[in-house]
Amino acid sequence: MKKYICKVCGYEYDPAVGDVDNGVAAGTAWEDVPEDWLCPLCGVGKDEFEPAE
Repeated sequence: MKKYICKVCGYEYDPAVGDVDNGVAAGTAWEDVPEDWLCPLCGVGKDEFEPAE
């Protein structure tokens, strides 16, 4: 599964890890992360993320 990077702060969303502290289980693909999820470091929405190279 592809990783995604926050364009604002550089946080990397790794589907293998998820974001358990914010309700996204490990193994959750980016497409399945809720649309109202926010970056745990800077608080921006999913629209501020881009695929990792």
